[in-house]
Amino acid sequence: MTDETDQTMAGRTILVTGASDGIGAEAAKVLAARGATVLVTGRSADKLRPVAEAVGTEPLVADFSRFEDVRRLADQVRERVSSLDILMNNAGGTFATSQRTPDGHEPNFQVNHLAPYLLTHLLRPELAAAGSSLVVNTSSIGNLMGRVVLDDLDYEHRRAVEFLAYGTGKLMNILFTRGIAQRWSADGIVSVAVHPGPVGSSFGRDSWMVGLLVRSPLKRLATISVPDGAAPLVTLAERGPDPEVNGRYFSRFKVDGLENPQAHDQALIDGLWERSAEIVGLA
Repeated sequence: MTDETDQTMAGRTILVTGASDGIGAEAAKVLAARGATVLVTGRSADKLRPVAEAVGTEPLVADFSRFEDVRRLADQVRERVSSLDILMNNAGGTFATSQRTPDGHEPNFQVNHLAPYLLTHLLRPELAAAGSSLVVNTSSIGNLMGRVVLDDLDYEHRRAVEFLAYGTGKLMNILFTRGIAQRWSADGIVSVAVHPGPVGSSFGRDSWMVGLLVRSPLKRLATISVPDGAAPLVTLAERGPDPEVNGRYFSRFKVDGLENPQAHDQALIDGLWERSAEIVGLA
């Protein structure tokens, strides 16, 4: 049970993406119960509606496989708030690589990296308007499997393997976190990445392989509960924009978790930032 007398988040405005279910929905509910004004977005209107009702807001439906939806979402957020204390980039997952997104990109690349990259840039003025704000990027221990190739980010010249493409997207979340820390600190914007743990939610529902695990008895042995998975996100939100952790990666509650060696490569931090801007039309 949430302690309704705990109002530690009162006065703060938060946008949670990937809030249709799982850890996004749980984090949104906990933070709203602690006094925050919470906006929620997800791609399933049916799943998002009860979450929005629970946190006292309206559902903002957006499919991150479509940049048009991301741009519309940013407009909807601006219409509702003048500043944003916390942006929780939680939307993502693992996707079969056989079909490109409507925008023509490999889905793990677009949904896990390009879409949150675009949304965060579009909401930068609102984050800066808060005076001191936080961007939380949900990454994964899967970043260890990733490999960023700047000359082939979209798998046009090599074969995309689902779990490796997912791991690369999660590695990109860390690189993006460091890019924000290096570029936007003058705006009072702090960014962290976090591995929430192996959560037993509907994560990976678009993946046949992950779906097989989720539907099997192995799920009980291999995963933690949704509330346990949401807890690191809530803790980081409550900690707020602490400059001490700017640009760092958490493995659940532990700062400086296991990272791919590429995660500290400055050429990749810069190159991914610049090429992503070109791809989403911000350059």
